[in-house]
Amino acid sequence: MSYKVAIVGATGNVGQELLNIMAEREFPADEIIPLASRRSQGREVSYGDRTLKCQTLDQFDFSDVDFCLMSAGSTVSKEWSPRIGAKNCMVIDNSSCWRYDAEVPLVVPEVNAHVLDDYLARNNRKNIIANPNCSTAQLVVALKPLHDHAKIKRVVVSTYQSVSGAGKEAMDELWNQTRGIFVTDTPEPRLFPKQIAFNVIPHIDVFMEDGFTKEEWKMVAETKKILDPKIKLVATCVRVPVFVGHSEAVHMEFENPISVDEARDLLREAPGCMVIDKREDGGYVTPVECVGDFATFISRIREDITVENGMAMWVVSDNLRKGAALNTVQIAEALVNRGFAAKRAAA
Repeated sequence: MSYKVAIVGATGNVGQELLNIMAEREFPADEIIPLASRRSQGREVSYGDRTLKCQTLDQFDFSDVDFCLMSAGSTVSKEWSPRIGAKNCMVIDNSSCWRYDAEVPLVVPEVNAHVLDDYLARNNRKNIIANPNCSTAQLVVALKPLHDHAKIKRVVVSTYQSVSGAGKEAMDELWNQTRGIFVTDTPEPRLFPKQIAFNVIPHIDVFMEDGFTKEEWKMVAETKKILDPKIKLVATCVRVPVFVGHSEAVHMEFENPISVDEARDLLREAPGCMVIDKREDGGYVTPVECVGDFATFISRIREDITVENGMAMWVVSDNLRKGAALNTVQIAEALVNRGFAAKRAAA
């Protein structure tokens, strides 16, 4: 069975990664349609060894499309996802627009793919599935096997998030500021509230009334929805001068005892996880090393003696892949594996 797939936002960072990953993983698609805004009409994008021309979203008919991989932001998704879903096309959305909708599953396949079974069985579904925030996706992949074994009560996480999480303009700003410093140009913050080159900014997304940022709130709400509503989580989200790759320092408190050796063994066997944990110089993974990889890397696994049944670890992943494009394609693959029928085959 082969599928027809549309990619909305095909010219963006995540859109281009979607095309790369679908080609790499040989997703069963006999037709790929890249879609973008009118100003990008006719722009060429690469899909494997082929070159495709972008069509415009507002002039495209989704009637015979099986999957729409949406990566064009919340405003576009809010307007278009329900319209596309009404055509019986399954939308997998990368924005925050639908993540907290009780009728829309929020999915990380290694963690909660089982929710898709119930969703496919519904007669009145919206045909929208949400992708989590990039920092949440890698976190829950690492937490899942440990939670299943010893039940996590509380998580304290500090993130070190790359600028690619804020889009291409953010990457350009880091590059321009870094280059400018070496020629004695004064760095001018445009997208970020402060200089990002050679600096860190403890502020991602907007501030909320309680002093946390929206990014930090997302991690709390999404972890509860995906993994377990009883888990208590507090986050501090920081933007760092790294182009690609999010890192997280994670501290966990468990209900039941778990040793470091047990945790390491569980993580080695868990889907999507790669343990690189040598207690020596360089025996851990950094963002530079994770770029282009599918895995969520886990290092620095150690006991946290400040709490009973405590543990700490370091988690790194390519945010454009597992945090966005890879997870989206994995959701589509999970739907295919569950018998989601292509329209033309079902007709």
